[in-house]
Amino acid sequence: MIASVYSGSMRAPSINGQCHPDFAAVQPLLQKQLAKNAGGAALCVYHRGECVVDIWGGERDKQGNPWQENTMAPSFSTTKGVTSTLLHVFADRGEIDYDAPVARYWPEFAQAGKSRITVRQVLCHQAGLYHIRKMVDRADRMLDWEYMVRAIERIEPAHVPGTRAGYHALSYGFIVGELVQRVSGGNFSKLVQTELARPLELDGLYVGAPKNQLGRAAQLMGRGPGSRLSRRLLGYWVQANVASASQLMKRLGIEGDPYSFYDALAPRGMREIDFNTAETLGVAIPAANGLFTARSLARLYAMLAGRGEVDGVRLLGADTVRHATVLQTHPGKHAVIPFDLRWRLGYHGIYTSRGFLDSAFGHFGVGGSGAWADPDRQLAVAVITNGGVKSPLALSTSVVRAAAARA
Repeated sequence: MIASVYSGSMRAPSINGQCHPDFAAVQPLLQKQLAKNAGGAALCVYHRGECVVDIWGGERDKQGNPWQENTMAPSFSTTKGVTSTLLHVFADRGEIDYDAPVARYWPEFAQAGKSRITVRQVLCHQAGLYHIRKMVDRADRMLDWEYMVRAIERIEPAHVPGTRAGYHALSYGFIVGELVQRVSGGNFSKLVQTELARPLELDGLYVGAPKNQLGRAAQLMGRGPGSRLSRRLLGYWVQANVASASQLMKRLGIEGDPYSFYDALAPRGMREIDFNTAETLGVAIPAANGLFTARSLARLYAMLAGRGEVDGVRLLGADTVRHATVLQTHPGKHAVIPFDLRWRLGYHGIYTSRGFLDSAFGHFGVGGSGAWADPDRQLAVAVITNGGVKSPLALSTSVVRAAAARA
């Protein structure tokens, strides 16, 4: 039985919602994290198809207004997991073949030596198309879908596709999103609603949110793209120190290319984009600007944990989920992020204090948001935050422990 939660004091933020007694340890852990950081967060967990944790707390904006039950938060790369799931819906219907060339569905994509790049290579971040800094002259081009599609069509891969993995931090969503639009004939933002949100009755899952929903959006509190720290990492600091960073990586035995990090995450003018504004949240950037509740993300991943079904609603066939979430073969070299992220088809591996979970997959975003599923444990976890949670690692670890101990 799930129990209502309310706890708070003058020193610690209140936590509201419901939590099954078997998962009671996660509530004080969330409260402790919120007490240390400005902002708020929400956590939702499904186990064995049942919602066992649905809690929230902290502040939704700089004016100190409390986080509400229906508050959504900009969740950055967590969006990639939603975007990938949408593609799998069309693959499940036989409309997309993972091993087919992208150009089969999007003929103009074949330009500039890209005719043999497959859907699988895109989903595994092996297409060599992460270098967005070379695709666009300024970052706000990402607000123009058609411009981004044309830019991707014209660009040459940064390396031979399939020879290394390189995290497509910002370009990924436009490639996968345009694929989905080409096979469906629909608009990406609307397809997120018709194919994912409505069938699963999700209360907040948007990539390109309508104006009437923006009042529910939490205000980012000094994290993510646009923050002072991110401007340093994605701009002047990286540019000034990329050579020394390369030397340091070699001394540490880390094989990677700091220049590729800069190319993938720092298009000119990135520091000018404000992910709190209606202008940015109202269009689709399917790798970066999803606006979600934790409840919606957890239910979406509960469907994946249930091998395509949750609460009697089947969105994907079990074989499709199995195929989409098998650990893929990875080349030995890595660009952008200099280590193996254990890619599935659009999802990365999940790490806790117990190490990587062999059967778990999902996607996290800068700033602390993330969601993941583990079919073997029948577990799905989602956390969203506007700055109140530094890292979801401790929360994920606590949830895994609670699930393992549950009778």
